Amino acid sequence: MKLTKEILDKVRDIEGFPIGKDEDIIELSDPPYYTACPNPFINDFIEKYGTPYDEETDDYSVEPYAADVSEGKNDPIYYAHSYHTKVPHKAIMRYILHYTKPGDIIFDGFCGTGMTGVAAQMCGNPDKEFKLKIEQEMGNVEWGARRAILNDLSPAATFIAYNYNTPVDAVEFEKEAKRILGEVEKECGWMYETQHVVDGKVQSDVTGKPLMGKVNYIVWSDVFVCPNCTNELIFWDAAVNKENGKVKKEFQCYKCGATLKKKDLERATEKIYDYLLKDTIGMAKQVPVLINYSVGRKRYNKKPDEYDLKLIQRIEDMDIPYWFPIDRMPEGDESRRNDKQGITHVHHFYTKRNLWVLSAIVDKAKNNNFLNLLFLVTSFMIKTASRLHNIGFKAGKINLAGAVPNALYIPSLVAERNIIELARRKAKDILVLFKYKKDYGDCLINCQSTTDLRLAKDSIDYIFIDPPFGSNLMYSELNYIWESWLEIHTNNKTEAIINQTQCKGLYEYQELMKDCFVQLYNLLKPGRWMTVEFHNSQNSIWNAIQEAILIAGFVVADTKILDKKQGTFIQMTGNITAKRDLVISAYKPKESFVQRFLTEAGTEEGAWNFIREHLAKLPIVIENKGKLNVITERQNYLLYDSMVAFHIQKGATIPMSAADFYVGLQQRFPERDGMYFLPDQVNVYDAKRLTQDLNEQLSLFVIDEKTAIQWLRSELRTPQTYQDIQPKFLQELRQMKHEKMPELRDILEENFLQDEAGRWYVPDVNKQSDLEKLRDKRLLKEFEEYRSGKGKLKIFRTEAIRAGFKHCWREKDYKTIVSIGERLPEKVVQEDHSILMYYDNSLTRIGD
Repeated sequence: MKLTKEILDKVRDIEGFPIGKDEDIIELSDPPYYTACPNPFINDFIEKYGTPYDEETDDYSVEPYAADVSEGKNDPIYYAHSYHTKVPHKAIMRYILHYTKPGDIIFDGFCGTGMTGVAAQMCGNPDKEFKLKIEQEMGNVEWGARRAILNDLSPAATFIAYNYNTPVDAVEFEKEAKRILGEVEKECGWMYETQHVVDGKVQSDVTGKPLMGKVNYIVWSDVFVCPNCTNELIFWDAAVNKENGKVKKEFQCYKCGATLKKKDLERATEKIYDYLLKDTIGMAKQVPVLINYSVGRKRYNKKPDEYDLKLIQRIEDMDIPYWFPIDRMPEGDESRRNDKQGITHVHHFYTKRNLWVLSAIVDKAKNNNFLNLLFLVTSFMIKTASRLHNIGFKAGKINLAGAVPNALYIPSLVAERNIIELARRKAKDILVLFKYKKDYGDCLINCQSTTDLRLAKDSIDYIFIDPPFGSNLMYSELNYIWESWLEIHTNNKTEAIINQTQCKGLYEYQELMKDCFVQLYNLLKPGRWMTVEFHNSQNSIWNAIQEAILIAGFVVADTKILDKKQGTFIQMTGNITAKRDLVISAYKPKESFVQRFLTEAGTEEGAWNFIREHLAKLPIVIENKGKLNVITERQNYLLYDSMVAFHIQKGATIPMSAADFYVGLQQRFPERDGMYFLPDQVNVYDAKRLTQDLNEQLSLFVIDEKTAIQWLRSELRTPQTYQDIQPKFLQELRQMKHEKMPELRDILEENFLQDEAGRWYVPDVNKQSDLEKLRDKRLLKEFEEYRSGKGKLKIFRTEAIRAGFKHCWREKDYKTIVSIGERLPEKVVQEDHSILMYYDNSLTRIGD
């Protein structure tokens, strides 16, 4: 199939259409499987390979994947090409094998390098060791390739994903790579030559000429100005201990002896005429301080001598005969960080020598229409070929550490690598990938925004996404150098990040993510699953993602935390701070259920029908090291939260209080170990419980009144006196600054009962109703005090806010919720899921 300007015109209005010339987009594309723009063939792909959804005949029934996952990143496929974030493809394979069957279509809306596509296709061609491991872990699985649709806003990401997921003639790649790199070495190899020096003397070959070595890398050092004597100071000479290979925190000026710290120094600058910009610019001064080179198989180090310095100057005085990008780095929180050092344009990120060699390889790759060789170049052109290449020290020796992750940071000690040799080594790594994927099936790559997918409704069998996470990564800025070489840039208007330069705060981020999830909800088949991998350390971002998922219509059935120390997923306990990676399992309810719910909205029967539907989607058993985990989503308070959230998102009145819900739950559903099941599920749990003990509940930090009550309910399964409880309570207390936390004794009196021995215990649910009514009365009284006040609320009782918002929602008093919400600190609203849910939905109601 061909991609023409006429076809581009049909998709040009889609959000995220990249910035670039039509001819460059067409040149980079390989239709129909990859287009460097919105893929016009995507619905044809779905029509050809998809299976139509019919609720009457649909028999899909799968629990959320609840097993622990541990998968390292040391796979050669994973390392073939770098990117800012990646989920190991073997970890994704577990989810795909669990949720799908061979031939199913999987969608990833934030695909990055396309690991979801690799995972989908590798299900049909796993290595023997991994296949055996999976079958031991998961039991019976259906092996066979799945098809994948991969989407990303970034042209760089989709280009990498294309090369990861499209079959390649490995023999032809190896042949052409050798040929082109051989041509480049013949032309440019002299740039990486240095004279072999021993004890200060240049060595000679058999003809009497200087014996030449091949440069492996050159270390360049920042030059600073001593504030005491104003002399220039080479950082390498002053701060690096050559004997033990360490950088000193404090060092002396070798001119005046003053004790200095790097953070207190200013860089020396030099004036350079940039003939490309036709302007004289000031640039931070760096000088070569060490050359590592090889003669035969032996390596040597030397200080740059007259020959080396003249060689550098000779290259500087020559014009590069090939095209290379000279784009100005865009406005941005990350992309302009080097402006003070004079690194303002893409070509400034390279030494002249490496810029020459890179442009020579790129020219030959493009002239041969060889996208796979261009993939080879992009695999190292930023982290190891540019001035971003940092050096470190390991065991007293120089370690070529690569670039600082996820930043365009130029270090004080830079390694300039031999690009030709680097390309040869990298080609061997990529050849492993290309040889492995010779049996890959169909995968389609799409470059656009997930906010405007325009895909067939109810057509996708499973979604796996690793979405952008707030302000952690500035993707379009980090990808700008790559995309300048590809000559196509990200259209970041709908880039879902928090970025001051783009005028995107938390609200804009959440709105964009909501638009994305609405699109994902539309294309997923009812009853099917979406897995969301999420990395962030801020509660506000975590809550924004949860809220966006719920607003779209998904129901969250399972949330886990990735423990990086152990590399496993552990069960999450309640609404706690998301300090680690999270995996969210959410499902799309069947249309018949949604329609039935809307007719029953606000009634008790509607609430219990939701609980039945929800319990059917929750895992029945989670095993961990021979014991059973408590499934928190099956506990009464989280079931109540899920029911409330679903009602609010559908604009329905909440039909019962928590106490009435708990009583009704106990009357309608079997309870085991504090968890509730459907009648046909409880037998499965009972059979497992006979042979396995229960893991103790995981620790839950106390940050406010709600988590304090949850902690006490868990702790007081065994009755205890106040003196027993208090020390443990204080140990878990992490009170938030704004929180007006009641005293422990008051929480006990409002929510628990005492026996004759003075020990506090959890009341029977049939007696808790009166306790809760009394407590709600006190909370609402306090809420009325907030309502009658004016100005910002600085110290308040969060449970009173939650209770008040719940009461106002029941009374349809949306204005009061918005009014109080605007007086709360923004951080509190964004970080408390319950408050945010009431506030956002009340804003919508007022707007309606």
